[in-house]
Amino acid sequence: MIGSSKQPKASAGDSANRLADELSAGETGRPGASNSLILRLRLSRQEGMLGRVMALIGKAGTIGPMYPIAFTKGHITRDITAYFESSEMSDKLIKQLEALKGVEVVNVSDRTFLMHLGGKIEVKCKRPIANAEDLSMVYTPGVARVCLAIHKDPDKAYSLTSKGNTVAVITDGSRILALGDIGPKAGLPVMEGKAALFKTFGNVDAWAIPLDTQDTEEIIRTVKIIAPAFGGINLEDIASPRCYEIENRLRKELDIPVFHDDQHATAVVVTAGTINAARVVGKKLKDMKIVASGVGAAGMACCEMLLALGVKDLIGFNKDGPVYNGRPGLTAKEQWLAEHSNQHSFQGSMQEALKDADMFLGLSVGNVLQPKDLRVMARDPVVFALANPTPEVDPKRASRYARVIATGRSDFPNAINNVLVFPGIFRGALDCRASEITEEMKMAAAHALAAVVSPAELCEEHIIPSVFDERVVPAIAAAVVRIAVKRGLARRNPKKFVEKPKKARAEGRRKTVRKSESETRMTSGKRTAVRTKKSTA
Repeated sequence: MIGSSKQPKASAGDSANRLADELSAGETGRPGASNSLILRLRLSRQEGMLGRVMALIGKAGTIGPMYPIAFTKGHITRDITAYFESSEMSDKLIKQLEALKGVEVVNVSDRTFLMHLGGKIEVKCKRPIANAEDLSMVYTPGVARVCLAIHKDPDKAYSLTSKGNTVAVITDGSRILALGDIGPKAGLPVMEGKAALFKTFGNVDAWAIPLDTQDTEEIIRTVKIIAPAFGGINLEDIASPRCYEIENRLRKELDIPVFHDDQHATAVVVTAGTINAARVVGKKLKDMKIVASGVGAAGMACCEMLLALGVKDLIGFNKDGPVYNGRPGLTAKEQWLAEHSNQHSFQGSMQEALKDADMFLGLSVGNVLQPKDLRVMARDPVVFALANPTPEVDPKRASRYARVIATGRSDFPNAINNVLVFPGIFRGALDCRASEITEEMKMAAAHALAAVVSPAELCEEHIIPSVFDERVVPAIAAAVVRIAVKRGLARRNPKKFVEKPKKARAEGRRKTVRKSESETRMTSGKRTAVRTKKSTA
């Protein structure tokens, strides 16, 4: 997940409590759906009662839809939706409402929990089983002939089973979001969410598979054992450095794509954003100085990809300071970074490193910088503050100093979100039945993602497309397929990805209907609508 970085190991309880405190602080948050409640209130029919209730809610958050539910002689029951910056604000409001004379708090439903009731994914049959004839073909005796066909030609498993469109989402629960090591069961909602995103954006069938082990060899063996059922493996929220060995071994030992999303999807979207940010400020990547806070799994992958992109001057920081050649105690990955960056062996503070820097890239923890620290950066600085939920520097206050600002949050412009990448990466890999996902494919995906934002659209507040932009997944998928076919890594060459003549491509672009952000939000809202009258969580 974007915004995580290597931190001192803590217990699951400590990690969860730490994030809960951070969320409750609401330092840079805005009232939004992720912290919203449906309040069922029974109000006495006193003059001004509804006004007093609305005033209380308005002080604590933002008021949404309101519906009358029941009427009696002396009371009206209403459902009121309210949005908050933090759970601390909503908890405080509920206590105030309970203390208000003439108000009965009948029920409080957390809309986020309602979205998770019963899980977020399910199995549906693609073929009807309405009679004995259907049953004889879907299952025995007819299925035996299909089994023999696959036994004779194993590649037919891609077309005669769900393998060709199925991905396993694997975690050991050791690095769930910013919560840390909370275990596989507590991490399941995140893995289900990832599976839902795979289906919604890439039409990829994904299965959440949390493993009750953090033993590297046991994880590798388990994934290899279940691999025949899948067309690809997506590793998720596995702590470093274990994640490196697991991915590297599985890539060597399996003939299907293995992709650690936390590293590579983050790197692809950050690279795409950097390409476009450089265009906005009119700078060449090879001339830019970048200071990176956080060189854990995600941060390291971003640094590697930016260096491959042509960035020459990069200084990475871990929790103990700058990474430089000769510094004791570096991990193998950090030693590689030390040998390929920080050419002048800078050993000062992060604030000192920012002098004349063109870009700050944060994938660490919240508030490592103050906005005034950005004053020493070069002309038209770019700031990617991607820690979640609290960015490395307050984006609202940082806008005074930075020309381009991106965060890992969806409530600010330029949201750097992994969901822009992994559905398209796997869509392309599955479509051509690629045996692996290479660095060249990732770089092609980054350039494709950047190119989705046309010159007419490109500006300080739009360096990266919306996750709801329907051009994103096809563009990335096509880029992946082209490289796979070119390098001989594809088991097939899908005709739909054959390059069109330039004239035809231009005509296709002219005919493209682009949704406005307001239309997109309306579409998104329809997808996530929930029934509230009888739902509680």
